[in-house]
Amino acid sequence: MKRFIALFVFSLFLASSAIAAGPKDYQVTGPVLDVKDDVVTVQKGQEKWEIARDKDTKINGELTKGSKVTIQYKMTATSIEVKDTAKSKTETKGKAESKAKTAGKTK
Repeated sequence: MKRFIALFVFSLFLASSAIAAGPKDYQVTGPVLDVKDDVVTVQKGQEKWEIARDKDTKINGELTKGSKVTIQYKMTATSIEVKDTAKSKTETKGKAESKAKTAGKTK
């Protein structure tokens, strides 16, 4: 019984840590094409990747054009624009149904 409780508590711990993990880490590796104060441009295959950076970005070594680098980054939304909401869809559907019912009564 004690083992079962210990296993249950351990599984709850794993589940809670997975939920609190935050955004996923990604990485890109390739030669540096351009270095600016706020952006590093890296060639990955045929694509040019622009990765933003700020004063808190940790750099190990000298970051110059032509250097081969591996950049660790996270994707974070800067803005979100909602085009339509579920509430407005149900309101529109409800209004259309009531109009159809009223039109059927007047005929």
